[in-house]
Order: sequence, then C-alpha cells, then structure tokens
Amino acid sequence: MIAQHALVLNLHQPSGNLDDLLAHNEWEAKEILYALDRIPRSLWGYEDLARVHLSLSGTLLETLSNPDFQKRVYGIVDCGTLLWRLQNHDLFEMLGTGYYHPVLPLIPEADRSEHLHRWLGIAHHLFWRPRFDGFWPPEMGFSMDMIPLLRAHGYRYVMVDSEQVEAVTTMSWQELRYRPHIARYGKDELIVVVRDRDLSNAQESGMEVDWFLNEVAERTKWCDFPPLVTTCTDGENGGWFRNTTSGANFWSAFYQPLMERVRAGKAGMSPTFISDYLKVHGAQGEVRVHTGAWNTGWHDGRGFVQWTGSQAQKDGLAALAEVSAALHAARRRAAAERPDDGDLAGLIEAALWHLLRAETSCNFFWGEAWVPRSTADLDVAREALAQVEARLGPALNPAQESARPSVPPSVSESAPLAGGSIGAPPQIPQS
Repeated sequence: MIAQHALVLNLHQPSGNLDDLLAHNEWEAKEILYALDRIPRSLWGYEDLARVHLSLSGTLLETLSNPDFQKRVYGIVDCGTLLWRLQNHDLFEMLGTGYYHPVLPLIPEADRSEHLHRWLGIAHHLFWRPRFDGFWPPEMGFSMDMIPLLRAHGYRYVMVDSEQVEAVTTMSWQELRYRPHIARYGKDELIVVVRDRDLSNAQESGMEVDWFLNEVAERTKWCDFPPLVTTCTDGENGGWFRNTTSGANFWSAFYQPLMERVRAGKAGMSPTFISDYLKVHGAQGEVRVHTGAWNTGWHDGRGFVQWTGSQAQKDGLAALAEVSAALHAARRRAAAERPDDGDLAGLIEAALWHLLRAETSCNFFWGEAWVPRSTADLDVAREALAQVEARLGPALNPAQESARPSVPPSVSESAPLAGGSIGAPPQIPQS
C-alpha cells in the first residue's frame, strides 16, 4: 500500500512577542518572520503535489493582521501578502486551535469555549473558509472531556500524540498509529488522527529524504490498508526551520526534494490532506486518548510536567481557576440583572480578555520565568472584576433570587457581552 503523508505545522507567537523581539533581538524576530514567509514561497511550483496543514494561534494571526505591525515589518516581510497566500486551498488545510494557545486541559472548562470561539472569529475573517474540519490542541494537550466541546464548534477530527493513544477495539501496532480512529465521550464522538512521535522528532531536528522514505516504508510494510503517516512539529521554531541558507532548512533540504521524488514516482508515498483521506477511507476502530501533551525537549508530555512542575507554576494555574470562577459568576449575574449596561459589559470583556491571555501556554512552559506574565494579566483582570462586582452590588439571597423575574430568552450567557475577539481590550474605567 502507498503511504499517505500528512504534514502538520504549528505556528504560534505569544501576544507582543514579535514586537518585543524587534526591539531587543531583531535578528531572531527576522528569523521567525522569514520562516513564516518561507512556507508558501517554498511550495510554488508544487501546487499539484504539496499538501500542508497549518495551525496558527489567534495571537499570531492578530499580530500579522495588525496594520501597525505590518507597517513596522514591511521590508522584512509583507504580512498582508503572506496572509493572502495562506488562503490557497490547494496547498493548505487550516486547523482550528485556541486563540491564546492555552493547554486546554489545564485551564477552567468555562474558558475553553472562549478560546475556540475567538479563534474561529479571526480565522473566518482572514482565511475566508466556511468551516475548519480539524483541530490542533495547543501543545497537543488533550483530554477526552474536550470531545463534546470540539464537536459543538464544528470540528470533525483532532490531532493527538501516538504515545497517548490506547486501543479499545483490537488492532495492530500499525493500525493504531497509521489509521484514524473514533474516540467517544458520553454521547459524543470525534475522529482522532495520530501523530507519529518518532518521525515527528526527526522532522523537528532535521532529516534526509532517503532516511524518511525508508523509515516510512519499514513502518508501514505490513499494512493491509492505506496508511496515514502524520508528522507534526512547530513550523517556525528551531534552526532547521529558521535557517535562512538555501539547501540547509526543512523546505529546501527536505520538503522540496521530497516533492521531486513524488513527482518522479520514486517516493513510495504521496502527500495528502487529512480531510481528503477521511473522505475516501474514513476512520476505523475505537481508541481512548490518555490525558497529556506532546513531548518537549525536557518531558514526554505525561502529567503536563512541563507546565506544572514547580510550585510557582501550580500556584499560577490555581490563580487562573480562582479568577475564572469569580468572573464567570459575575458575568452570569450581569446577564441576568443588568443585560443593557454597556459600561458593565465593557468591564467584563476587559477582565475576560486578560484572563484568557494569562492562560497562554508559554507563560507556564518556561519553568517559572514567564509565570509573572500570567500574574500581571490576572492583576488587571482582578481590578476590572472588582469594579464589576462594585457595580452589581451584593449578590441576592435565595429568597430574593426566587422572587426575581426570569431572564428574557434573548439574553445569552454564552455569548460575549461586549467587545470583539481581536485587538486590545476595552479600557478599564478608574473607580
């Protein structure tokens, strides 16, 4: 059987990071921008063959689409043209993700839908696509209880790491890794597509075409079905992707030569979009996905140790949960008691914006170094929340609650009360 190869690249820069790098480490900022711009440029002439899945975080999309940032980097990269090129349906299948790139299982459930909803808002605007079939969990952080949420947002499949997948129905080693499967949670089910961790590690650090083709052939030689070999890494981090020398980076040293082999019929595999593979071959068998993430340079993803290893990280995550609970309680009260109060809605949106940004995975990835960034955003969220609670006044007791008129059907708790998903939060009035 000819193997089908799904290439997946994750692209993320935390809020303000590229601006900070331009001010303090200009060459690194240029390396990242060149790496992003190199993606569509490297595929010119291979539109009939190349198939690439991309996940771009909301903060990266927000930065690239910001007019002031575009002016600042014009001459390095034309961000508007880059975004336009990424709209190419022949070359790119876009994967949904969380706006601020949180490790979703580590943040409060009430905040998860906010990240997904806001990402869809900016992605529909920039990519002009009616739907996004696949979902990329930031840091490949996944738990089974996310399945109903992903289904509710229209996703058909989710990417998971091979080390976290366990067969429920009987299947071979090859079937477990190289076939899409069904995972169920309650009444909901979702297709899971398995990342080959070993081949992805090679993709991240650098590999030769011959080695890759031989490895794929050996791993799939006993398959009596069309195998889907999926490799997933960051697409703009590390020297292999950032190297600006022709013939010495992922695209010019590996992917373009691979496409030439495919074109010549000498590869023994072909690139594919996951959605196209599913249309033809579907998903087979049921699996269970253990809660965890992908491997980092220090940890294997189990237990989220990369993000939870120190007491400061644990305290930071606990603070997120505390502020989130208080904010959503206040939001529900505002929707019920003051649905037409625009100033109150603005304060809630400001608090929510900072809470969601505080949940960025990078704030907890680098040990304790970036935890203060999360704390700073939470402090602003707390300030806005205090003003919200002051405007709402004391909460009603149970007797008063039962006597209160019901909320009109037009008032929705789940929808944002004010503001948008893009750009700076509303200004917090001074009390």
